[in-house]
Amino acid sequence: MSKIRNLKYKGGVKRFFLMLYILAAVLVTINVVIAFMDKKAALILAVFTIMYIATVAYSIVRNRSILLNEMVSFATQYGQVQRRLLRDLKLPYALLDDTGRVVWTNDAFKEAFGVDRDFKKSLASLFPAVKSEDLPTEDDEENESTVSVDHDGRNYRINMRRISMSDMVSNSDVVDPSDSYSGYLIACFFYDDTALKIALQEIDDQSVAVGLIYLDNYDEALESVEEVRRSLLIALIDRKINKYISALDGICKKIEKDKFLVIMRKKALETLQENKFDLLQDVKTVNIGNEMAVTLSMGIGLDGLSYAQNYEFARNAIDMALGRGGDQAVVKTPDALNYYGGKSQQVEKSTRVKARVKAQALMEIISVRDEVYIMGHRNADEDCFGAAVGMYRIVKTMDKPVHIVLNDISASLQPLVDLFMQNPEYEDGTIISGTRALEWVSSNAALIIVDVNKPSITECPDLIKYCKSIVVLDHHRQGQENVENATLSYVEAYASSACELVSEILQYTGSNTRIRPEEADCMYAGMVIDTNNFTSKTGVRTFEAAAYLRRNGADVVRVRKLFRDDASVYKARADIVSQAEIYHDYFAISTYSDEDAENPLVIGAQAANELLNIRGIKASFVLTETGNMINISARSIDEVNVQIIMEKMGGGGHMNMAACQLNVPLEEAIGALKSTLDMMISNGEIDL
Repeated sequence: MSKIRNLKYKGGVKRFFLMLYILAAVLVTINVVIAFMDKKAALILAVFTIMYIATVAYSIVRNRSILLNEMVSFATQYGQVQRRLLRDLKLPYALLDDTGRVVWTNDAFKEAFGVDRDFKKSLASLFPAVKSEDLPTEDDEENESTVSVDHDGRNYRINMRRISMSDMVSNSDVVDPSDSYSGYLIACFFYDDTALKIALQEIDDQSVAVGLIYLDNYDEALESVEEVRRSLLIALIDRKINKYISALDGICKKIEKDKFLVIMRKKALETLQENKFDLLQDVKTVNIGNEMAVTLSMGIGLDGLSYAQNYEFARNAIDMALGRGGDQAVVKTPDALNYYGGKSQQVEKSTRVKARVKAQALMEIISVRDEVYIMGHRNADEDCFGAAVGMYRIVKTMDKPVHIVLNDISASLQPLVDLFMQNPEYEDGTIISGTRALEWVSSNAALIIVDVNKPSITECPDLIKYCKSIVVLDHHRQGQENVENATLSYVEAYASSACELVSEILQYTGSNTRIRPEEADCMYAGMVIDTNNFTSKTGVRTFEAAAYLRRNGADVVRVRKLFRDDASVYKARADIVSQAEIYHDYFAISTYSDEDAENPLVIGAQAANELLNIRGIKASFVLTETGNMINISARSIDEVNVQIIMEKMGGGGHMNMAACQLNVPLEEAIGALKSTLDMMISNGEIDL
């Protein structure tokens, strides 16, 4: 009762009583005025005024509690009406306390979620997806939050609104609390979005996916079969591709002799992904006497804002598939790139037309620039430096200022660098650091990037932003990160090394280009290292490039002497091989940790190559511990694609030679490698 006395009137009730007080004051004022005019009339009016004021005061005091009780009773009945409306509301509704525990639910909530009337548990016990951090807080806009949950095969959108207890009282039109109230409730509305979600999914499944199919080795495959059977081979390949796409309710149109345009629904793409794009393997079964199996690449674009954008995604995807070596499918969306296949070596092209075209384009770019900078990847190896030296000779022949950007020089690379640093034929500033390059670069400079196509791992990534023309020459398979807006890109995964590509370009830059013997040694050394003494990824063009370098003064004996190891390095390599673990009968895994070694990464990579000499080993992995980082060198011969294994672990490379870095302890890195191998074997991504 004391609480009721403390309640004050407000709103219309307050205005009503205020009018009574004002009327009493007006009567008193009139009575005073009349007293100056007629005292007898004033006396009569005074008696009336006193009676009026007494009556009003008595009524207010006598009926205050009754009036307040009636008001509270009305408010309670009004609240009961609201409560009944909420209880009978067809939309599931619940009230939660500030901890997320249910304090009240309506009948629709009980019916929809199968709870009884005494359900007072946490909302998370009914919907595990609702976490405490999903509840609305004071920091949320409008004190609201929304979360989607699944329950018994239906999808619900829960709209939660925070309601302060003090607000519920202060917003009343009847009473004004004198005490402050703390705490809050959470009102939850449950909207059944199942039908909407199904409709949206149906629309999404029917959206268009655009694909491009390219035959990787069309000309080479035809040349390997008798001329009278070539038309039959083409017909069988066309039939297999068309039949496969038709089974997915798609459209396949041949746009060139070795290119197909594919239109299908997005739903059909799920079937392709579930089957891991088995068309890649099916087409290889076409054999009518051809010595070379036909391989194809697929690029698919979807989820674009328009059909034209999906087609552009498909073009980007097919370029990525071809740049990674072919025999694989790439699916591109606005947010991601997904790779499938990639188990075959890219076939070496017999024609050098592309090399000649690229050489001419390169010379045109250099001719219009004031200076040229050449750089490779961080921790440059022999192939990287050799390719840079080859490009240096091309630029010098064109009489343009040129600088090779090189920061850290490893012990194995030092003998090659000394050929330039100690040779008076090469002026000061031929080899500079990345910092110096940023200081010297002009507004009309060209940049040539060799042996890498990922800008983040180049010697000086910032230099890319300051150069007007950018040229990329690399033999590694392309990944998701590429040099944007490159003026000229020559990325060929079939090449054994970057030095091979540069050697071919050198032959088409004019008769005035003559490389020096020390330059030929550097390029030959790069080819030797990347081909593991011409035993890995070598083709006809590899040996032709080596012959060109030999004719220009490369000395095989001199290069071999440069690569001789110290006894400690040889012993370290032998220790790595001796302690190797054979995993799943086909994988050799070993570790190496030596803080005193000058170049532990090179030792680990060399040991990985040595492990491939063990009979039955399909891939080798050496984990080298350097500081807080674990560097994994992965090698294979031809049966396992180590690139896709390293990509799963955040690295990359190409089919027989790849690597990655992990910022974890050694034991955890070994576990991660084994888990990746297990997962890929179980998913069929690695065939044993």
